[in-house]
Amino acid sequence: MKIIPLGHSGFRIEIEDQILLVDPWLTDCPVFPEERRQDAIKDATHVLISHGHLDHCADGFELAKELDIPAVGIYDHMGIMEAKMGIKTVGFNKGGTVQLGRVAVTMVTAAHSSTYTSEDGPMYAGTESGFMIAGEGKVIYFSGDTDVMMDMELFEDLHHPDIGILCAGGHFTMDMTRAAYAAKRFFNFSTVIPCHYNTFPFLEQSAQPMIDAVPNARVIEPEVMIPIIL
Repeated sequence: MKIIPLGHSGFRIEIEDQILLVDPWLTDCPVFPEERRQDAIKDATHVLISHGHLDHCADGFELAKELDIPAVGIYDHMGIMEAKMGIKTVGFNKGGTVQLGRVAVTMVTAAHSSTYTSEDGPMYAGTESGFMIAGEGKVIYFSGDTDVMMDMELFEDLHHPDIGILCAGGHFTMDMTRAAYAAKRFFNFSTVIPCHYNTFPFLEQSAQPMIDAVPNARVIEPEVMIPIIL
């Protein structure tokens, strides 16, 4: 399994027979090198979109169209964009599981908001979500944008994720301290990858608070386009 950070909350996950682009934000992302775009998207099989905010789906639907691959996410948002753009989609909902080749993806709850910008102002984009991505004998919990939730206790009981990709920047999501609390209180991760930080000055700039607070897991600070092999 190979997890390649794309900056902010975007990841390329190579798992089983799939290459998943999860919340890819490449165009005008302050930390993504535009010259690596083709490396980031090469041979992708699906685009997973957690919610409608610009920093999570600005490129997702365009990539689905460009690569002729399905966008995968909340039913309502996928239906809107399929009709609007003529793209392939896989729409499902909280608690549902879809099979993408040999990879099982379950949608789970998040605590955030979800809209996209249109000529008429903010538009409804379904609801925010996270994903449990299962393959190669491991489960990845991609939190999407969220705060700490008691639901996370159920996520551990039901899915036993080994790897946590957790938003941790503060301001819009839980910060490093709250994300570390979630990792310790609810999960038994072997690996934690913080994200949604260090993109803008008003977000957290360092993962050190999480490294210090979660000694029983390997906390990996993501570097853009540097593979994490698990």
